[in-house]
Amino acid sequence: QNPFEITGARNKVPRHKPAARVSVPWFPMSRQELDGLGTHSLEFGAELDSDHPGFLDTEYRNRRRAIVEKGRQYKYKAGEPLPSVEYSATENATWGYIYDHLKEASQKHAIRAFNDILNDMERECDYDKGRVPQLESVSQFLSSRTGFTLRPVSGLLSARDFLNALALKVFFSTQYIRHPSRPLYTPEPDVVHELIGHAPMLADPDFAALSHEIGMASLGATDEEIDKLATSYWFSVEFGLCKEEGATKAYGAGVLSSVDEIAHACSSPPPAPAAP
Repeated sequence: QNPFEITGARNKVPRHKPAARVSVPWFPMSRQELDGLGTHSLEFGAELDSDHPGFLDTEYRNRRRAIVEKGRQYKYKAGEPLPSVEYSATENATWGYIYDHLKEASQKHAIRAFNDILNDMERECDYDKGRVPQLESVSQFLSSRTGFTLRPVSGLLSARDFLNALALKVFFSTQYIRHPSRPLYTPEPDVVHELIGHAPMLADPDFAALSHEIGMASLGATDEEIDKLATSYWFSVEFGLCKEEGATKAYGAGVLSSVDEIAHACSSPPPAPAAP
């Protein structure tokens, strides 16, 4: 059996005659069938909202369009590398600035597994070399650890499409980076969020298994079930916290990829809420 396919799932039917025809939403059964999903983004990608830091920067917007288009053209073929991006000096400097700040914060506030894996990724994926890592090297690292791989995406996907891909151990990743004017802030997932927030934890066997189980549960699920799974994903994989040796530690990508979020979430006692 091909480990990257879900064999026979669409053909399984009950032995008794069903009382009524049940419509099951389409879902991918192989990595090739994900090709159409990565181009159907809901927002962000090449288009920016008016409050985005890069909205008025024509050069930045054109650069994002070029990166998005390169990823949009990608089609899965076993053994072929993911498309690379030749990042500019400004983009590499933005990565390096963010990485230094997040590395310092994660050493204090992230769970031990995250920091151990991040150290491995520095050695094997050049995370600390002052340049944006390529998806291909990170994907190979993840595959060797847990079987997960990355693939480029043009923007934010629907919850169903994103979760379905996890069932095939595929994580959709953006390749563009946030605007350099606000390096410690982004209103959307970018390559920093993906490669610092998500990728290290996808190299942890237990965490990867959780992500895979959520993905499997999403296949053929109803819209209501997808909403519940997306909520579970949001409060665990994206913004999860736990206790480790008596201290609050972060393991969620949205926390791990934001200096402000990780300091706020893991401070003890937590900051008092702002007055209304």
